[in-house]
Amino acid sequence: MSWFPQYRSSKFRHVYGKAASKENCYDCIPITRSVHDNHFCAVNPRFIAVVTECAGGGAFLVIPVNQTGKLDPHYPRVCGHKGNVLDIKWNPFNDFVIASCSEDTSVKVWNIPHHVLTKNITHAQKELLGHARRVGLIEWHPTASNILFSTGYDYKVMIWNLDTKESVVQVPVKTISFHTDVILSMSFNTDGSLLATACRDRKIRILDPRAGTLVQEASNKSHRVNKVLFLGDMKKLISTGTSRWNNRQIALWDQDDLSVPLLEEDVDGSSGLLFPFYDSDTHMLYVLGKGDGNIRYYEISLEKPYLNYLMEYRSPLPQKGIGTMPKRGLDVSSCEIFRFYKLIPVKSLIEPVSMIVPRRSESYQEDIYPLTAGVQPALTAQEWLNGLNKGPVLMSLRPGSVILNSPLEATEPVPYQNGPETTEKPSRIQEKWGHWKAEERGPEDKKVGLTNGFDAFECPPPKTENELLQVFYRQQEEIRRLREALIQRDVQIKQLELEIKNIPTDTGRF
Repeated sequence: MSWFPQYRSSKFRHVYGKAASKENCYDCIPITRSVHDNHFCAVNPRFIAVVTECAGGGAFLVIPVNQTGKLDPHYPRVCGHKGNVLDIKWNPFNDFVIASCSEDTSVKVWNIPHHVLTKNITHAQKELLGHARRVGLIEWHPTASNILFSTGYDYKVMIWNLDTKESVVQVPVKTISFHTDVILSMSFNTDGSLLATACRDRKIRILDPRAGTLVQEASNKSHRVNKVLFLGDMKKLISTGTSRWNNRQIALWDQDDLSVPLLEEDVDGSSGLLFPFYDSDTHMLYVLGKGDGNIRYYEISLEKPYLNYLMEYRSPLPQKGIGTMPKRGLDVSSCEIFRFYKLIPVKSLIEPVSMIVPRRSESYQEDIYPLTAGVQPALTAQEWLNGLNKGPVLMSLRPGSVILNSPLEATEPVPYQNGPETTEKPSRIQEKWGHWKAEERGPEDKKVGLTNGFDAFECPPPKTENELLQVFYRQQEEIRRLREALIQRDVQIKQLELEIKNIPTDTGRF
């Protein structure tokens, strides 16, 4: 009887971490000394924000992403809080709006100027006053614009609608107050209809935030939870915490049944908190420990064993906090699929670490960059509050492609870097799907199969806006490939013409 080893094929099997060079780091940053278990850093494609140490209140820095190197000690700050800043988050739909929460029980929303800061910012665009004790966490809604969630040491979760004219808002649109202890973590599902929380009472809860009702609750004595994350559309949750023997642990849960975890895996015996980060595009989970410099990464699958260990990035420099770049800010030319910004207080340094898929080709790798969440909200604040649910508006990461305002407003052509602009629009594609008939096509058109495996004449028409976008991008890719094939044929024709001209001279020698 022979034994066949089981090998698991994965395009992310050899992903490796690459730290930025010294000149591409951010030096002389007075990183906060707070012991609060938060990231203390927020990043978008334009700015990097980091909570700093200061006297007489709370402040944070907002630095342009391309402004690396040593920072001027007199660089302007955002310093309107009266207590230490505990959390900061960029608006996912506006790169110039950031929210912060503090020990002074307030949440503030700031407008960052488009130019480089020349003086301190002390006046916030909006101030949210509703919590009775310090506010420890804030989260923006993933698909609805101007909806902000906050939670504090008063054990309450408050939902704020920022689509108001008032600069000071004292009454939230909803208050959820059935938690019995401090909330340590919050996470939304893909369309923002459910909210998962991890509480200090060791329970994981799934809530319906608009109704304020409890959907699921988990209480496992063998797993003391600290952080919890929804795993995109997989209907699963991942949590990090400690086991009964105080080992750091990862647990996987079924969204519909939180009675028993699907998987519990011990990581190590260190004492630092584990920060989980999930990439729904690649189904990869990254786990970083507070106080150590390593980054472990796994691939999540729907079948057992669910959690597949890939590799570990090792560094001797311990991180206090961490920031992550959105997918639209990555360098796709180097096959970068994730980027961390490590806060290293022992060196007053912020070090970017890129996670890279090793590929020889320098062209755009479509298989590792599927359509991802863009900068356009899918819903207004009032639509979401009225009960509508909608997934994120997707965009392509292909270099040169235009970020569409919304699937219904895709009226601009999408030029590509490797070819001239095309004037085809998604609306025209939909017309073709509805009006092309078999008798209108010639016999040659019926036999043509596209090189990327996508046949526009045999596949069913797109039913959703995102499917329409995918059809559009595929047709653009096919046009580019056909252009390259035409160029190669032109070169071959010229070579044949030269060979034909040289035939009389060659035959005259014999």
